[in-house]
Amino acid sequence: GEPQILGQVKQAYQAAKRQASVGGILERLFQQTFRVAKTVRNETAVGQNAVSVAYAAVSMARHIFAKLQNSKVLLIGAGDTSELVAQHLKQQGVSEIIVANRTLQRAREMAERVGATAHSLSELSELLPQADIVVSSTASTLPIVGKGSIEKALKKRRHRPMLLIDLAVPRDIEEQVNELDDAYLYTVDDLQSIISENIRNREQAAREAQVIIQQQTQEFNDWLKSLNSVELVREYRTHTRTLADEQLKKALAQLEQGKDPAEVLQRFSHRLVQQLTHKPTNLLKSAGENNDQYTLAVLQQLWSEPSSDPSEGK
Repeated sequence: GEPQILGQVKQAYQAAKRQASVGGILERLFQQTFRVAKTVRNETAVGQNAVSVAYAAVSMARHIFAKLQNSKVLLIGAGDTSELVAQHLKQQGVSEIIVANRTLQRAREMAERVGATAHSLSELSELLPQADIVVSSTASTLPIVGKGSIEKALKKRRHRPMLLIDLAVPRDIEEQVNELDDAYLYTVDDLQSIISENIRNREQAAREAQVIIQQQTQEFNDWLKSLNSVELVREYRTHTRTLADEQLKKALAQLEQGKDPAEVLQRFSHRLVQQLTHKPTNLLKSAGENNDQYTLAVLQQLWSEPSSDPSEGK
């Protein structure tokens, strides 16, 4: 259900393609995997419910602010949770993110990774009035944001609403902030109840996804079984026999019309060779263009050793 995982698989696939390490069965497996992932996300709710605190915080902000991308966000703290929040915000189109941290250098490092601006906690009184959304996640043992500082910020904002999400344990933001009009404070406990409900919803969606996956797995296994060499040989011989019969029929018709036998045989030979080599030629060209060494090696075996006449000895 996490889009980041599918993204990582696609990156791995592209890297393997660049090294010509994917072909044949593995290529088919990757493509079917991507189709299944798309089907699962389109036909189930597996990706619609947040199951991490960082993602839940951004989901809540998205529900409260209709146009989240127009909001200015202040992240207090530069740890892993804050960085995850920043990444989720970026995915939602938020462009204005401020990172405030006790150590300015760490704030700068995180800001560079997520495309934000960095400040120290000493600037908090100037930063708070700018923020529509404040997400705090530090290791502080005492509250960093008090009721008074939010009250001053709201006055400077002319009481435009502020959403404050406290992901820290113990709390970074004083509980009394909830007493202020136009300030909406949520804690990690509030988010945890959302996450618990979303996990239940995801479990149901996962069961629905499993049905889709089982069906598609069976389809892939059926395709694998169809690659049985005996069956492939039979199909190949049937195919070539059909091509030969078609050209032979044309050649016999031309002989009946009194055309030169040598010319008819030459044309028969040329057309049959053209038809038999059409698909292998296209495969060779494609493999060469994609640097697909595996396919090139397999096709080379078709003529690398002299073949005996199958009719000899009969």
